[in-house]
Amino acid sequence: MKTEIVFVCDECGKHLLKWMGRCPGCGEWNTVVEREVSKARQKSLRPQRDKDGVGAVISIADVQGDSEPRLSTGVRELDRVMGGGIVRGSVILLGGDPGIGKSTLLMEALGSLADSGERVLYVSGEESSEQIKLRAERLNIHNKGFLLLVENELDSIIHKIEETECSVVVLDSVQSVFSRSFESAAGSVSQVRHVAGRIMESIKRGSSACFIVGHVTKDGALAGPKVLEHMVDTVLYFEGERKYPYRILRAVKNRFGSASEIGVFEMSDTGLQEVANPSELFLSERPKGAPGSTVTAIVEGTRPILAEVQALVTGPVPGQGRRTCLGTDPQRLALMIAVLEKKLGLTLGDQDIFLNAVGGARATEPAADLAMAAALLSSFMERTVAAGTVIFGEVGLAGEVRRVSRADARISEAARLGFNRIIVPGSNSEPSSLPKNVTAVGVSHVTELGPLLFD
Repeated sequence: MKTEIVFVCDECGKHLLKWMGRCPGCGEWNTVVEREVSKARQKSLRPQRDKDGVGAVISIADVQGDSEPRLSTGVRELDRVMGGGIVRGSVILLGGDPGIGKSTLLMEALGSLADSGERVLYVSGEESSEQIKLRAERLNIHNKGFLLLVENELDSIIHKIEETECSVVVLDSVQSVFSRSFESAAGSVSQVRHVAGRIMESIKRGSSACFIVGHVTKDGALAGPKVLEHMVDTVLYFEGERKYPYRILRAVKNRFGSASEIGVFEMSDTGLQEVANPSELFLSERPKGAPGSTVTAIVEGTRPILAEVQALVTGPVPGQGRRTCLGTDPQRLALMIAVLEKKLGLTLGDQDIFLNAVGGARATEPAADLAMAAALLSSFMERTVAAGTVIFGEVGLAGEVRRVSRADARISEAARLGFNRIIVPGSNSEPSSLPKNVTAVGVSHVTELGPLLFD
């Protein structure tokens, strides 16, 4: 492999065109050293500059794009959330509560990459090599291409990343790494910002990709302040309740794909298992013949998912009733209550109302409006929604039911799971291809909903 000599400041990491006694970046003396790096790492070392040393203005047509295919992690749900795999040179931030399974997920991905012939590096600043080995044994990871570095000093980590030239690097976690340039403790705002910036600078110079693990605070913010989210290319959140085995991976930012995909996993004794059919997961314990229970079809990224929406309307109670939402939008619940009171004449102000999207699903898109209204109506009237019914549609303030996108995909998913009656917006009532033995019933206004719901 061809190599080239570059000049780097050991103190601040700044790359220079020639050796200097004093670094122009940090002002320290005798910190500039020579390093030998491959030409692959030199390809994006500096932007094009004109003769005056100023960044050159170039035409977009002259920029040579990188046609290299994405690197598959071997974990299909992770690849899906990232848009099809890892883009080389990208930096991905993975956040989540401590102990939720972030390290397990990334070690499984690195193990699969190592098995496919890639060299990968796992940098840990929190665990010893013996502790990581125990997890590797549980996950059945034994490949020699899986490299391990236990270190929390930034300059040493960057030096090893550039020296090993691995395809994928995991930094676990950003709060455990410190730079000697700052006197503050590891995990502080200044340290986290500086560490992430230096790691990104190193990764962008080469063809590696890097996962940065960030714990969340009690307020749910990533790495203390959300300062890292605008810096990195992709932001993933790993969510779940510890008392339940299911975990949901969400993309909230993705420069190389959709920012609304989800991946579903189940935690087991041997690691995280992919859940290829989340609709069955969310509906697996749905009660039969229970008032207030409806099924809706939501879309997460490109994937249609069936989710159960439950409502409990109880009262009357003294004063104003409570309003509680889990997995749904409180503002849309307030909207549905107002529409039902105005258009159907229901009295809900003195009722306690609880609305829940079951199983960890998030029914927050407008397409879940009609199912929310149906669940509230079913619970208030103590009547069960007809078996085999799926409901979706957006409800406006005038009570009109508006069309939603990807109606065909929602109907197909419902038919695949055995639902044969779909209540849809009137403008979506004639899908391009209706599955066999499935009936699509159009609704144009919420006043038409009641007669269609119950047996």
